[in-house]
Amino acid sequence: MDTQPDQAANTTDYVNWFRNSTPYINAHRGKTFVVAFPGEAVTAARFPQLMQDVVLLHSLGIRVVLVHGARPQIDQRMVDSQLPIQIGHHRRVTDQASLPAVMEAIGRTAIQVQSQLVQCMAAAHLGDNSIVSTGNYVVAKPYGVHQGIDYQHSGEVRKLRHDAIHRQLNNGHLVLLSPLGYSPTGEAFNLVWEEVAEATATSIKADKIIYLNEAEGILAPAGELIRELTVPQANELISQLEDPNYTLISARNAVTRGTSRAHIISYETDGALLQELFTVNGNGTLITQQTYEKVRLANIDDVASLLELIEPLEQEGVLVRRSRELLENEIEHFTLIERDDKIIACAALYPFQDESSGELACVVVHPEYRQGNRGDTLLKSIEQRAAMLGLGSLFVLTTRTAHWFMERGFRSATISELPQHRQSLYNYQRNSKVFVKRLTVKST
Repeated sequence: MDTQPDQAANTTDYVNWFRNSTPYINAHRGKTFVVAFPGEAVTAARFPQLMQDVVLLHSLGIRVVLVHGARPQIDQRMVDSQLPIQIGHHRRVTDQASLPAVMEAIGRTAIQVQSQLVQCMAAAHLGDNSIVSTGNYVVAKPYGVHQGIDYQHSGEVRKLRHDAIHRQLNNGHLVLLSPLGYSPTGEAFNLVWEEVAEATATSIKADKIIYLNEAEGILAPAGELIRELTVPQANELISQLEDPNYTLISARNAVTRGTSRAHIISYETDGALLQELFTVNGNGTLITQQTYEKVRLANIDDVASLLELIEPLEQEGVLVRRSRELLENEIEHFTLIERDDKIIACAALYPFQDESSGELACVVVHPEYRQGNRGDTLLKSIEQRAAMLGLGSLFVLTTRTAHWFMERGFRSATISELPQHRQSLYNYQRNSKVFVKRLTVKST
């Protein structure tokens, strides 16, 4: 009997997660994702669950191209064959003697991945949509001699047969690519899996590329997880790292060359792929060309989302309740932060032009985004807007967040310091505290 509350809580969590994932399911349907992982992921304990999640994406109408690596599998095959292992700058030296071992290891790994996918597809009852397509989609060329080292049968991607890949995706198939490419004359080349993934995403114009590594994402030098990086930030981090992070470099390259977003998550975390794609916070590190949170003025189409954002605080009594009609009439006063077409924060500015003052009101940040500096971002935007209107000060009435405003330059004030009209509307029953901040008005 004592387990029932826990079971109820788990059920509630599941239902809430499923409901909240609906916008992402709709947004991702019909999109093309490249999911890439190293050979280490194939031997990981959670690999079957990872493939189950990939099949789930496929079943939701996402066009999936998988790219696998095989470095540990090749290393083991080389050891078994008593062949030397030579790797320079993240690329294997593949001579004529080791090429058969390389091809065998890659082939076995591809079969293992495909077998796991087929099992998951059968369990999901996908029927005609349970085909995994493999083939000579990658055209390669020799890597050649670099810094005096002849890499021989190791190569780099020359091009992708993107039309053939799209035909398979259009037919509802899942595509699997290996780190092996072929020249037009049929010569085989051993490739780097990150480079195959990057080239694939660029060639087929994928909407996302998702890398799965052992780490939970990209870690800062101090060891903490970096949740988001723009390309300039990624460039700066890459220049600071003592050892190259080839996954980060590949993700940066893919985004630079046109893929809108790259995600780096862990294959060790159960459900990381689903968390990254179907929850607001995600799971690992996101790389974008530029920040995908934007600050903008609200419009009439935002009313429903704003009501949803502020309603919990209204119920707690932190905010004064606003009706839909009132919000529609006042919508032009609101500034928003939008992330993935979802409003995650808002603030309003009500100007009192005659007294050169403005009221800062309804400052709300979604609970799942309060760890960042979004409140400061909104305040800065409101201050800039007030300055453009020629307002000399901002005032705010608050019952619960006095210290937040004091830490940002607001001073305690009296009701008599409010604009005359605002004094007449003061709600003595709420007993809100008044704070004022002087603004610097730039002369024109």
